Amino acid sequence: MHSTELEGLKDSILFLYVNEIKEIALKLELPANGTKMKIIDRIIHFLETGEIKNTQKHPQNSYAKKGESLPLRLKTLMLKGAYKNDLSARNFFKHIVGDHFHFTAFGIDFLNERWLAGKPPTYGEFAIFWQAEYERRKNQKPVPKAEWAYINFTQAFIKNNPGASKKVIISAWEQTRSEKLALVNQALKKLAGI
Repeated sequence: MHSTELEGLKDSILFLYVNEIKEIALKLELPANGTKMKIIDRIIHFLETGEIKNTQKHPQNSYAKKGESLPLRLKTLMLKGAYKNDLSARNFFKHIVGDHFHFTAFGIDFLNERWLAGKPPTYGEFAIFWQAEYERRKNQKPVPKAEWAYINFTQAFIKNNPGASKKVIISAWEQTRSEKLALVNQALKKLAGI
């Protein structure tokens, strides 16, 4: 196994856009559905093992019945297919949690974890989780996810280049992304012949 290429690929692929990552998955004849990190995980797993990783599916009890609309109430289950991050849900949570409520990645991650476990939360459970996580993050600054390469890059660039203009930051990002794309293509050629 080409461990150097694989390690380089793991870092560099984060800089690609989702549509580029999906293209790679399709070239490798892998499923291209799911989040950016799910697709990357599938690609890396395939390159490491030669096996296609099964996509995790939500259990049936995590889904709403087709066409089912559920009321926004504390005891109502937040079911996949019925729950939406829309103005009604936002206003409901603002009423329950407070005006500081906003949709967050940590909230979506919580929902997806619970749906995958077959234990969809109620709106009340979600509100309790969201408020506790919000309070925790006041004291402990969250680290952006690895797949948020642009945010991670710009934060590091600004820290190392205080006062850099937006134009300079974007130019540096585009240059770095271009370099990372070239590294991904080189690694894929060596590892998979594509």
